[in-house]
Amino acid sequence: MVKDTIAVVGHASALEPGTEMPAGLTLAALAALGQPTRLEIFKLLMRSQPGGMAAGAIAERVGVPQNTLSAHIAVLARSGLVGGTRDGRSIIYRANVERMRALIEYLIDDCCDRHPELCGFSPADSEDKSCGRKPGGNSGKHG
Repeated sequence: MVKDTIAVVGHASALEPGTEMPAGLTLAALAALGQPTRLEIFKLLMRSQPGGMAAGAIAERVGVPQNTLSAHIAVLARSGLVGGTRDGRSIIYRANVERMRALIEYLIDDCCDRHPELCGFSPADSEDKSCGRKPGGNSGKHG
């Protein structure tokens, strides 16, 4: 089967490595995550990395109808936090981990004046690419 990345909706453009996340994109991402159902969807997709999840499975786990899920996915996709890949007749959605990392880095850099230790992060924490997961952990829960 051919797997193609599809445009779920107009996605936010990719960020070049080392470039700061634009303020508008930051606001879109924070607004997308500021709604309880979308936050739940995004967390579910983060925990399902790297395989992702089909739309029907997401709707079932979150407890929303397909059309409501589509609207939530569209908001997340416009902010660049979620993307979809066609796999046969299904669309597999995945969280954009790099975009989330860029959002977190932006917040730490901006709010902590480029000094992560001011916000309680050690420089080693800011360089850790595991998104806060403990080595060997798979729950996606942060303690």
